[in-house]
Amino acid sequence: MAKRSACLFTILRRHKNPNRSKKREEVMENPSLINGSDYFHFLKLKEVAQKPSMEVPTPPMIHGIDGFQSQKPNELSREKSNIIENHDFSNGLDSWNANCCDAFLSVQETRPKSCKHHAVVTNRSQNWQGLEQDITHKISSGSTYTVCARVGVSGTKLQGNAEVIATLKREYQHSGTKYYNIARTTVSKGKWVNLEGTFVLRDKPDRVVLYLEGPNPGVNILIESVLVFTHLQDKILPCVYAADDNIILNPDFEDGVNNWSGRGCKIAVHASMGDGKIIPKSGKFFASTSERTQSWNGIQQDISGKVQRKLAYEVSAFVRIFGNNVTSSTVRATLWVQTPDSREHYIGIANTQATDSDWVQLQGKFLLNGLQSKVVVYLEGPPPGTDILVDGFIVKHAEKTPPSPPPVIENPDYGVNIITNSNLSDGTNGWFPLGNCSLNVMTGSPHILPPAARDTLGPHEPLSGRCIHTTNRTQTWMGPAQMITDKVKLFVTYQISAWVRLGPGASGPQNINVALGVDSQWVNGGQVEISDSNQWHEICGSFRIEKQPAKVMVYIQGPAPGVSFKLAGLQIFAVDRQARFRHLRRQTDKIRKQDVTLKFPIPDSSSMHPTMVIVKQIQNSFPIGSCISRTNIDNEDFVAFFVKNFNWAVFGNELKWYWTESQKGNLNYQDADDLLKLCDDNNISARGHCIFWDVDNTVQDWVKNLNKTDLGAAVQNRLTSLLNRYKGKFKHYDVNNEMLHGSFYPSRLGQDIRANMFKTANQLDPSATLFVNDYHVEDGCDTRSTPEKYISQILDLQQQGAPVGGIGIQGHIDSPVGPVVCSALDKLGCLGLPIWFTELDVSSTNEYIRADDLEVMFREAFAHPAVEGIMIWGFWELFMSRENSHLVDAEGEINVAGNRLLELKKEWLSHSHGHVDDKGEFCFRGFPGTYEVIVVTDGKKTVKKFVVEKGDVPLVVPINP
Repeated sequence: MAKRSACLFTILRRHKNPNRSKKREEVMENPSLINGSDYFHFLKLKEVAQKPSMEVPTPPMIHGIDGFQSQKPNELSREKSNIIENHDFSNGLDSWNANCCDAFLSVQETRPKSCKHHAVVTNRSQNWQGLEQDITHKISSGSTYTVCARVGVSGTKLQGNAEVIATLKREYQHSGTKYYNIARTTVSKGKWVNLEGTFVLRDKPDRVVLYLEGPNPGVNILIESVLVFTHLQDKILPCVYAADDNIILNPDFEDGVNNWSGRGCKIAVHASMGDGKIIPKSGKFFASTSERTQSWNGIQQDISGKVQRKLAYEVSAFVRIFGNNVTSSTVRATLWVQTPDSREHYIGIANTQATDSDWVQLQGKFLLNGLQSKVVVYLEGPPPGTDILVDGFIVKHAEKTPPSPPPVIENPDYGVNIITNSNLSDGTNGWFPLGNCSLNVMTGSPHILPPAARDTLGPHEPLSGRCIHTTNRTQTWMGPAQMITDKVKLFVTYQISAWVRLGPGASGPQNINVALGVDSQWVNGGQVEISDSNQWHEICGSFRIEKQPAKVMVYIQGPAPGVSFKLAGLQIFAVDRQARFRHLRRQTDKIRKQDVTLKFPIPDSSSMHPTMVIVKQIQNSFPIGSCISRTNIDNEDFVAFFVKNFNWAVFGNELKWYWTESQKGNLNYQDADDLLKLCDDNNISARGHCIFWDVDNTVQDWVKNLNKTDLGAAVQNRLTSLLNRYKGKFKHYDVNNEMLHGSFYPSRLGQDIRANMFKTANQLDPSATLFVNDYHVEDGCDTRSTPEKYISQILDLQQQGAPVGGIGIQGHIDSPVGPVVCSALDKLGCLGLPIWFTELDVSSTNEYIRADDLEVMFREAFAHPAVEGIMIWGFWELFMSRENSHLVDAEGEINVAGNRLLELKKEWLSHSHGHVDDKGEFCFRGFPGTYEVIVVTDGKKTVKKFVVEKGDVPLVVPINP
């Protein structure tokens, strides 16, 4: 810590403390493990046993209970309302009092203006002595307050860590004084940390005082700022660094390796390397690692106390690799975090493909949800023996990304085919062979549009019956092609539809794919797997382009070299989503609403005024839920949004086997328990995701290394442990995730293992509905997971006695087209099982397009009779599995897509009003859920609640005012 200036003045007032009760009621916060992508979690769990450990401070105490309780913000508000006078000591010690001790002001001239001053509380002879401020007339009962302070400690008697506590004192004229701890944190010498907590005042004491206390006698408390807000969202930040300041010390290595250290390896600073061939990207120096023996070894810096929870930070550095004959490797920026209750977790910030030939930039963002006692940022990734080189390391508060403007789309020409000479009336004009293949026009193809195109376009003129026959193919990518650069418009969603057929001589199943070459990028426009050559098959898909390309080519490819194929009636057309929405609104009204009759006592004929009824739906009971993770629930803003807007939950990783038992016999159910408690406390139902995962690279190493007998026993233990522990707690289970895309367990234990998993799970918890769950079932872009293959898999499981009770469609989809999604739902709906979208997310750089995509999926699902629930795969930025898919930004602002979801939920609430008829009845159509009815008779108003249960017959609800 920099040298401090001398004492400026000492506060004169010393106030005696009344006899205080030492009894405290405490709630321990349990911050999370990991956030980020599933696979990153899995890798870190595999490595965690090898990581170096660090000293663990005492856990914090937060949120007093008796008279105060933990609260969640009701709204993401913009009001700023700090109630502390002279919060940053810019006016000396005005408004502050020393409680039976002394205090003086210290000034550090080298710091930014807003952070120069801090108070030093000294001559403390009791733990409870500290600095206080009377806030009696600034708070009101029933409001939620957030305390946020920046604190440190010093003194010759300081040994190791010290504890600083924010306490509230309430004085009552007739009932004495009560004390409640709001928050506490641990601090070490030379460090500044954040002290944060919330409270709500249930009554109105005669006097209320906030003060900071805690360290042992003789230890000084240092305070930079103290803030108390009625709204958390836009609080003034504690004194840390200006928004543009890099919190990394010695970022350009001009001070050697000062402030840096090796993480399991050695580090050094260079002006050049490799006989002068490697020089800094900028400045005079760069750093390197050496003697790396593990992939996680690298260069690191401790940034504890410099990062603020619930703020987004951006990280950037220039990196390259050197040595060990490795020319290219992934370099990752990772955050190691230790929580006050000694948990460790790793946050993946960014990764890039580094080379040994040039510097490349590594960029990413992170956010901390909960309180942290230790935070270290480091670089890792390349194989052992390969050095990491780094130059210009920056970590700073991320600037808010301005909202994207709505795209301007002129003359989208909905429904118009952009393919030239699609009907082949002019031979192959407009077409060309991609590669040295041959194109010939033939007859004998279908005259009708493929079903998905017909559903979108409606009545359409017949196809010509002509097709292109592609022969003499020597590569899989060879086929008919056409340039469409000038015909494709940005941000327009295009549907693709065609008939395809294999030529004679094909051996085994063949894929045929409509592909787009967008500059150097390959885009999947839909594909189909064909095993026969005697019939035509539909191929459908979609795409959208969001950046102006120089060249766009569509081509048909896929079968093995030497295999010919035919193409007929290729259609690429812009989709009119609003027209589809109008249809879906009508469909929704038919299948989701039901007739309701409110039955009142027969009106009194002597009444001068008829009874007036106002019906308002409070909550729709249709399941709409979200993925949550343990780390998320340390963020009050996240919890507030989640609890307010969702009635179901699914855990991102915390129930997966690689999480609950990353090492054999070492069980971790605490994270799942914490999430389940949040759900139970808020009457939110939960899905169990997942018992097993059949994809090879998601299976722990210790499981992979088991022999057949031991693996069978481990599978049984997993089932018994999980389902006995949570019996009756989860309404659904995804039994064996992604069985269309993996086969780890059948390949080791035989084909009957999958059915046996379902049978055993049902025996252990008969109350849970057991689901299959897979991806790309609904979009036509994956031949491994077509609706037909999904149906076949489900029927096969049922024939083996597996009690499959539901169909999970994950819904990680791009550029969704309603009729294509609906077609898949129609096919799966024939099984008679409930369908749930279990992991829905959509992605677009433009928030308006993202909102449109989300609306497509929600409306298609809600309008389909087989769909019984929708789960989105998260909503908070930096905690999504896909880029540009969030609904709320990292610091709590709801974006266009998030507001679109809220608008849909509002649309799906039923309201009605009118008069009770002479039969004492009031009739309306409404969605199932909870209602409030206001009954007005002769000027008297009565409010009642009632519930409309889902059903197929008209519902009669008696109302007795």
